Amino acid sequence: MRQQILSLVSAVMPTVIATRRDLHMHPELGHMEFRTASKVARRLKDLGFAVKVGREVMNPDALLGLPSAEELEAAYQRAESEGADPEFLPLLRGGLTGVVGEWRTGRPGPTLAMRFDMDCIPVAESTDPDHIPHIEGFASRHPGETHACGHDGHTAIGLGVAEIITQIADQLCGTIRLIFQPAEEGCRGANPMAEAGVVDDVDYLLASHLGCGVPSGHLYTRIDGLLASTKFDVTFKGVPAHAGATPHDGRNAVLAMAQAIQGLYAISRHGEGTSRVNVGVVRGGTGRNVIPAEAYMQVEVRGATDDILQYMENRARKVVEGAAIAQEVDYAISVQGRGLSSNNSAELAALIAEEAAHIPGLTVHNQGHITGGSDDFTVLAARAARHGAQTLYMAQGTTHKAGHHTPRFDIVEADLEHAVAVFALAAARICGVK
Repeated sequence: MRQQILSLVSAVMPTVIATRRDLHMHPELGHMEFRTASKVARRLKDLGFAVKVGREVMNPDALLGLPSAEELEAAYQRAESEGADPEFLPLLRGGLTGVVGEWRTGRPGPTLAMRFDMDCIPVAESTDPDHIPHIEGFASRHPGETHACGHDGHTAIGLGVAEIITQIADQLCGTIRLIFQPAEEGCRGANPMAEAGVVDDVDYLLASHLGCGVPSGHLYTRIDGLLASTKFDVTFKGVPAHAGATPHDGRNAVLAMAQAIQGLYAISRHGEGTSRVNVGVVRGGTGRNVIPAEAYMQVEVRGATDDILQYMENRARKVVEGAAIAQEVDYAISVQGRGLSSNNSAELAALIAEEAAHIPGLTVHNQGHITGGSDDFTVLAARAARHGAQTLYMAQGTTHKAGHHTPRFDIVEADLEHAVAVFALAAARICGVK
C-alpha cells in the first residue's frame, strides 16, 4: 500500500498547494478562524467525513484568551464577506472555531487522531520584491495579519491527508479523527477541545510542525524540550488623585505594576531546569498630572517541566500580590493560555521513522529536535496520555528565509508533500487492515 499512498500524495499536491495559498491570502487570528474553519468543515463533509464543529468539539467554559465581542463580530462579518461556508459559519460564533472530522471504517481497530492548527500571527507580511507570496500573488489580504508560522500549511496538509484516507478507506480499520485546532498561538485553543473530550478515546495522537529550524528534506520524529507555559493578564486598580495637590489621596496602579515587573524578573531561576519570564505589554495611566488608577500588563512564564512551570507561576502570583499590597491597590489575574512540557512516545516515533524512510527525498532522524518554544498540542497530548494513548509531535523540515513570527517567514511548498506522506503512511500503518 505504500507505493499506492505515495502516488496518491503526488496526485493531491496541486490541491494542497492551492488550499495553502488560499488560506495564506485570508489569515485569521486565534478564535477568529471563521472562514478557515467553515471551509475545512465543508471540505471534510464533502469528502464523506462525519463532521463536528463549535460547541460539539469545544467546551465554552474552558475557553482561554477569547478576543472581545467586537473583535469576534468584525472577524465574523469579514469571513462572511470572503466566502465562508454558510452551513457551518453560524455554528462557530463566539470563537468556537474548532473542527473535527472523523472517518469510521466500520471495522474494528484503533482510533488514530491527528491535530492540525489553523490560526495566524498578528504580523504585517513583507512586501519585499523577493518575498514569494508577494511575487506569486497570494500574500495576506488582511493588514497586520499573516501566516508567519506555517499554520496555513498545516491546515492544507490535514485536508490533503483527509482526501487520501477516502481513497484507501477499503484498506483501513478502526477510526481516523482529524482535529483542526484554533488559537494555537498563545496556547489557547487546545484547552477547550481537550475539555470537550475530543482525545479521550484515542489510541494514538499525532501532530507535526513545519520548520522550527529543520531544513527542507528532513524529518525529526520528535519535538523535545517544549517549555510548559502559562500566559496571563494582570490588571491593577487604584485610586486617582491630583498628582500635585493631593497625591497622598491616590493609590498608584502604575507604581504597583512597575514594582511587579521588577519582582517578576527577579524571581530566582529553578535549579532543575530552564525557566523563563517575560512582560510583553504594559499600559496604564491617563495623564501626567493624575495619579494613575489603572494599569495592565501581559505576562508569560515558562518551565522545562510542568513542575518548574508551577514554581514560576506560583512565584509570579506572589510577586503581583505583594506589589498590590505595597501600593494598596486591587489586582486581578486572568489566565489567557496554557501549554505543558513535551511527552513523546519512543515506540510511536520508531513506527513513524520506519514508514517515513520510504518517502523519496526525505532524510529521517529518529531523535528529538529541541525548539525552546511552547505549543498547546501538549495539552491534548497530556489528556490523551492519561487515557492510555501514545502521542507524538514531529518536526517537518522546511527551509525559510526568516524565522517564525517575522514578516518574511515563508515555507517551501514542495515540503508539504513530505508532510502529507508522513501522516498518510502513519494512518495506513496504524489503521491498516491486518
